[in-house]
Amino acid sequence: MLHFILESAYPEYLEFIGAASKSLEELSTSDEEKTPEESLEYSYQEIKNNLVIEILDKIKSCSPAFFERLVVELLVKMGYGGSIKEAGQAIGKTGDEGIDGIIREDRLGLDTIYIQAKRWDNVVGRPELQKFVGALAGQGARKGIFITTSRFTDQAKSYLPKNDIKLVLIDGEELAQYMIEFDLGVSIVSEYKIKKIDSDYFETE
Repeated sequence: MLHFILESAYPEYLEFIGAASKSLEELSTSDEEKTPEESLEYSYQEIKNNLVIEILDKIKSCSPAFFERLVVELLVKMGYGGSIKEAGQAIGKTGDEGIDGIIREDRLGLDTIYIQAKRWDNVVGRPELQKFVGALAGQGARKGIFITTSRFTDQAKSYLPKNDIKLVLIDGEELAQYMIEFDLGVSIVSEYKIKKIDSDYFETE
């Protein structure tokens, strides 16, 4: 019964946890066989996978407006448009016609990328992408990013607009991974450097 409840409430979590567990199984061996470096790598991946789940839980507890701002800030950190002031704005208001944010592709603003941000538990299907593409066409836009806290169906992943619109999909796991990579909403607790012998230094004449 508990498994059924979890599967109904958090299908994307179970899928992610299954993939993460498989990845950890590939890293794990018996304690006798693992080197210290392998043990450290295994622990690091386990901590990172748990952090991904924590980030998604935290995002879903925040307001939709906060999520829209988070998405724009993440894209700026990834190198789009320079600064928040120069590059992006979150729309998030009635009448936005399916567009949740706008960001400049570069500092000079030579092109614009439109954003759809869905803070969802349910999976995103092809119809939602088609609506977004329709909104992009209405704006005369050529580039769009659809970001969700859940995941996309296989039909959504295979969807290709017939016009010249370029569409990028980012699911919940990828979103959290990007936040970790670009230090958004996370902070460093500890850092470890692994060093080895520099054989060149100990060369004999």
